[in-house]
Amino acid sequence: MALLDAHTREEVRRLLSDLKNPVRLLVFTQNIDCMYCRETQQLIEEVASLSDQITMEVYNQVTDPEISERYGINKTPAVVIEGERDYGIRYFGIPSGYEFGSLIEDIRMVGARDSGLSPSSRKRLAQIQTPVHIQVFVTPTCPYCPRMVRLAHQAAMESPWIRADMVEAMEFPELADYYGVYGVPRTVINEVIHIEGAVPEGYFINELIKVMDPNAMARAQAAWERMRYELTSTHTSHHHQHDEEE
Repeated sequence: MALLDAHTREEVRRLLSDLKNPVRLLVFTQNIDCMYCRETQQLIEEVASLSDQITMEVYNQVTDPEISERYGINKTPAVVIEGERDYGIRYFGIPSGYEFGSLIEDIRMVGARDSGLSPSSRKRLAQIQTPVHIQVFVTPTCPYCPRMVRLAHQAAMESPWIRADMVEAMEFPELADYYGVYGVPRTVINEVIHIEGAVPEGYFINELIKVMDPNAMARAQAAWERMRYELTSTHTSHHHQHDEEE
């Protein structure tokens, strides 16, 4: 049974009708312990069928280790959107609910080969000369999450130094716990810079640029270590409380 209804299919077909350049969608799945691998593959197949400019490839994270490693795929389901090259655009978890809109916008962006960021943002991102890893934690029912996913993916499209992941918090609860994700969107930059909620483009770029400032990164590192300590303490006290109750 199709995941996209007839109305959605026609709307997506219309949105993808003017893709100027080819787009490749790579789906990474595995056969065990993957909640939405089958549905993710089916969703991407249905989207790919709506434009002649889109091709799709499916890999198994376990049995295709070389390509999984090349794309930095360490959990599934995962989707990569690329053109002639890999722009660092990743989805971990099924891009459903509000994130389906992000997926379609990203395909349009990659098809246009243009991040769509403002001239000043592009200029500032050009200063980045060190690897940046952005993780945006989302849930499918969060209406503010696509804004941050789109900004992160636009930054990845713009800069060869940036990789940006959408991470579906409910599919990867251990990762969400590790970063103390209690509300979404939550954006994590190079482990230590944390942004709560949806923010404007300028604010986001300011936070990204901090990766080039050793003092700012040292402050962010110290804040993250304090937060990790608090998170660990909270988890430990919860376990003690639970043991005592038993």
